[in-house]
Amino acid sequence: MTGAEILIQTLIEQGVTDVFGYPGGNVVDIYDALYRAQEAPRHILAAHEQGAAHAADGYARATGKTGVVIATSGPGATNLVTGIVTAMLDSVPLIAITGNVPTDMIGRDSFQEINITGVTMPITKHNYFVTDVRELADTLREAFRIALSGRPGPVLVDIPKDVQIAECEYTPAEALKPAVQKKAAQSEIDAAVKLINKAKRPYLYIGGGAASREMGAQIMAFAEKTDAYIGCSLMGLSLFPNAYERFLGMEGMHGKYASSMANHAADVIIGIGVRFSDRATGNAQKYAPQAAIIQLDADLAEINKNVPVDVGIVGDIKDALERIAQKCKAKHHPTWAKEIAAFRAAQAQMEAAAEKCSGEMYPAKLFRAINRLKTKDTIMVTDVGQHQMWAAQYSELYKPRHFISSGGLGTMGFGLGAAIGACVGTGEKAVLITGDGSFGMNLTELATAVTYHIPVVIVIFNNGVLGMVRQWQTLFFESRYAATGLERKTDFVKLAEAFGAPAGRAQSIEAFEALLQKAMAQDGPFVIDACIDKDEIVLPMFEADSSVDGIITQDPRQV
Repeated sequence: MTGAEILIQTLIEQGVTDVFGYPGGNVVDIYDALYRAQEAPRHILAAHEQGAAHAADGYARATGKTGVVIATSGPGATNLVTGIVTAMLDSVPLIAITGNVPTDMIGRDSFQEINITGVTMPITKHNYFVTDVRELADTLREAFRIALSGRPGPVLVDIPKDVQIAECEYTPAEALKPAVQKKAAQSEIDAAVKLINKAKRPYLYIGGGAASREMGAQIMAFAEKTDAYIGCSLMGLSLFPNAYERFLGMEGMHGKYASSMANHAADVIIGIGVRFSDRATGNAQKYAPQAAIIQLDADLAEINKNVPVDVGIVGDIKDALERIAQKCKAKHHPTWAKEIAAFRAAQAQMEAAAEKCSGEMYPAKLFRAINRLKTKDTIMVTDVGQHQMWAAQYSELYKPRHFISSGGLGTMGFGLGAAIGACVGTGEKAVLITGDGSFGMNLTELATAVTYHIPVVIVIFNNGVLGMVRQWQTLFFESRYAATGLERKTDFVKLAEAFGAPAGRAQSIEAFEALLQKAMAQDGPFVIDACIDKDEIVLPMFEADSSVDGIITQDPRQV
């Protein structure tokens, strides 16, 4: 077989059923092999390589499988970079396959030549430059194994054109399984158990590592036994149903008040698959001053990286929690339950007061309509900005892998590609929550959604500004709105219709609900331009160098 044929056969062998990409001169042999292969993976042609990378990412997040994206050399490869680093920072398994100029042309500044392995070395788990066709199949197999093993992440495989057309024998192999994770040391388990057994205010802080292992039921059972309450990072959302009584929601800079305050008041915090990022902790020196911290993670580099911990547990976090749970005593903390109830009551009071001062299209009202009209199978996807935080605060979630958002990199323009990938991978409908700023970044993927009849409802929270930056300018820069007023004349309804998607504009809740009902009944994409007030801000909030002790719970303009 040729190298290109070996590539396609190896993808089939590894269980790949869908790939995303964009062809070009230095991958034309790969696309020809894809065209000719029997049982070939379905190919989704994106409008831009960045959109293809985000689609492969969203596919992986929604399914738990490894996403695959293909791009040509030069600008095709470099257009993947934002998508690759988005996956890297959120620990998403992704294989990026790029073509390159023939090996004898490398280093000559040939047309569309780029050292993409050098470019992506800092933003991948590993990458490969394949120079021998006889090594191609095993290299790809190893790439899949690395992407899914331990802490998942992206792997890039760069294949020069001469390797794609060279021939060698192809020997099929079994689909590789991820490497078996090492078990945590017993001494670490014992130290954690000792702290948890002494705790009177235990709090579980859950992140994307636990979400990717789908540990929801296990964590809830542990919370019941230890009488603990649960908060999560942005990446931990949807692991627990909102209705679960011990779940307090996302914590941190824009987290739920009850969750952030419980974290602050806890005497033991058990972090599971979470990196204690600055958006969750604020000023690390002020973080959880009363708490002993236990951190469970697959990645040794995360232990003590952002906050000092009392017990660091490295290895298979699922196994580690099971061993901890077996040795922990059953507990009952009635005083802690009363404190939590007080935090929840204060949160409800704040939310009611904020809504009372709000306008017609207050975001919480929009989410009530979305929650009522979507099903339990609907996947919520977001772009990045104020709308992302409102989605994190107000989305009703029922199943793991049903909230997809760019956390670590905060990639504006991530959402539409990711929603397409999630729909392709699951066959379910998605609701994309985006802003007029974020949507403008990669709106060309609307062409992809229309072409492939992707069932995504796109809700644009349109306030005519870059809302999150403007919010900071309002609160901390004396309302000096430098470069955050978009002042664009774009008509999103006409734009969507030009792409071939039905659309409508809502300036009232009644109009929004009517459009949403229509959109949810559609098989393909539908765009809703929801006009919200530019002065709406996301609360609670604390500054990056502050913490819960500096939390803002009320719009200072309304005081």
